[in-house]
Amino acid sequence: MRILHTADWHIGQRLHERQRTDEHEQFLDWLLETIQAHQVELLLVSGDIFDTALPSSESTNLYYRFLYRLFSETDAYTVITAGNHDSPRHLEAPREFLEMGRIYVVGTADEPTKCVVTLPRENPQVAVAAVPFLSESDLRHLSYETEADRNERYRERFKAFYADCVSLMPVELPKILMGHLFVQGGQVGDSERNVQIGGATATHISDFPEDVSYVALGHLHRPQTIKGTDYPVRYSGSPIPLRFNETSYHKAVYLLELSDDGALVCDKEIKVPIFKELCIVAGNETSVLSDAMTGDWDGKYIQVKLKLTTPRVGISDEIRQAFANRGGEVLSVELELSETEQGPKISVEDMKRPEEIFEQFYRTKFDGEPPDEILRQTFNELVEIVEESK
Repeated sequence: MRILHTADWHIGQRLHERQRTDEHEQFLDWLLETIQAHQVELLLVSGDIFDTALPSSESTNLYYRFLYRLFSETDAYTVITAGNHDSPRHLEAPREFLEMGRIYVVGTADEPTKCVVTLPRENPQVAVAAVPFLSESDLRHLSYETEADRNERYRERFKAFYADCVSLMPVELPKILMGHLFVQGGQVGDSERNVQIGGATATHISDFPEDVSYVALGHLHRPQTIKGTDYPVRYSGSPIPLRFNETSYHKAVYLLELSDDGALVCDKEIKVPIFKELCIVAGNETSVLSDAMTGDWDGKYIQVKLKLTTPRVGISDEIRQAFANRGGEVLSVELELSETEQGPKISVEDMKRPEEIFEQFYRTKFDGEPPDEILRQTFNELVEIVEESK
């Protein structure tokens, strides 16, 4: 059976307030073409379908149009689970209706029997434990419980739930586990919100049961395999970079093929094309403006990390316009002021009134320039607030 593993679509996500519907639409078109080209029989989507619990009508429409095309233009089965960004109830509301289109959605994990799916239904070839995000908030509160105790209790719940799922699967079928969680050893980026490295959401590779063929995970946005088992435990990652810092690695989906006895006869990474290039440009004012005027920025989103020796009014607008003249769009300008090699030193004996210390500091910081009257007044108001609060 040919299986495709993906996750973390985050439909509706914005990048510095820029809507990314076009990128998600292009990805879903590419995904459908990939499923057709490789004659995929089962699509696994391991959580975070949407970026928010209440997705817009545009995002919802894009999602259901893809599911309709998946049903009408392929023979594939689909299993979808909720992630921590999804609303479990919202996602699985049309569950019975979608099953008529070979699409199985699990939003809540009330009991293991609800999560186990054998496919195809008329002639099962694989068993899937479609386990959505298991929130630590679902654990009953215990007074005087330490964080370590709570973490262990979460792990025991996690292990028991997956063990119960496996026990419900036919012994003769290959077994696949789905999950949306953080496994210790995974590489975490800045864009994974609400990921705890050592808290109750962290699980261990040894917590997964034995005698399974593959674990299809979501939650971390970098494609990666967690070592420590005889079978692959893998994050497919997000299909598009959700932050500028995700441009340092490629995006992927995974194509698998299972034999009747559960062995992996194909395990292939398929790189996802870049639908909208994200670029980071770093340097001082001269080098950044030079890059803007000479580079090919047509259709690209840009983050500028600008190093300045002194503040300059209007520099951000100037840089944005320079890139716009070459077809690019600057979404973010991060200013970094270089530290002076040696700041003002004031001995205890020379301590003066706060206003005088502030002026001395300002003159040293900005090459002898005196602070203007508005800045002086603002500083004095802050001093008064501090004095009144004592």
